[in-house]
Amino acid sequence: MSQYLLPVLYTVFVWWFSTGVILYLNGLPRWTYRWTMGATTLLLALALLGLYATRNDERVTGAYLAFTCALMVWAWQEVGFLLGYVTGPRRAPCPPDARRWRRAGFALQTLLHHEFALIVLGMAVVALTWNGSNPTGLMTFAILWVMRLSAKLNVFLGVRNLNEDFLPTHLKYLQTYFTRKRMNWLFPVSVLVSTWLAVQFWQAALAEGIGSFDATALTFAGTLLSLAILEHWFMVLPLPSEALWSWGRRSRELSPVEVARADRP
Repeated sequence: MSQYLLPVLYTVFVWWFSTGVILYLNGLPRWTYRWTMGATTLLLALALLGLYATRNDERVTGAYLAFTCALMVWAWQEVGFLLGYVTGPRRAPCPPDARRWRRAGFALQTLLHHEFALIVLGMAVVALTWNGSNPTGLMTFAILWVMRLSAKLNVFLGVRNLNEDFLPTHLKYLQTYFTRKRMNWLFPVSVLVSTWLAVQFWQAALAEGIGSFDATALTFAGTLLSLAILEHWFMVLPLPSEALWSWGRRSRELSPVEVARADRP
């Protein structure tokens, strides 16, 4: 039982805690951003080395290490985006008269560098784990990438909860590319396809006679995908999901001295 319970608990904790930490760091004065980005870049380098070192590690610890390294790679682009270092060439609100494909083009321009960074990171993960017997890191990054792309498209097309409060001041212009409505046509497709895939992961993880390594790796994938599906439901259900990370947003309550320092270039 522990080969299932421990990976589930680990994934849930890391998902919740890492999100809160990133929000907390993002809410600190802007003069701290260079230090945060520097430290995160160092962790990125270590994570990439870790993925290469564990590519053939078929121990349970190898699954944990590869999973953690993939999350650290993902964290770099999250931090880079929220701090404003890796966004896009367009940093202005959407023109009020922009519709359909024109609006989509403007929205893509706001994320272009971010999407390119994801492609580069994805290629790096593939290259470092190529022909390896431990697919945990690659599965982790792929799930995060696909489900984040789905979330972006759903927010663009329209959902009930946009969580604009999570955006820092320097990214508030992104709100103008969001659409608020109860649901859009893509949402049920996203949830149905991802739920079917999650069931496949869980069935494989619980298959009779499966080894500890495979069970752990598949449990990581099933849990992470299930959490991503939960995040999708948070977008359309009338639930205060942002309360889960209220502690991570406390750093935005700055003192007057900190506010003055935050305004410095």
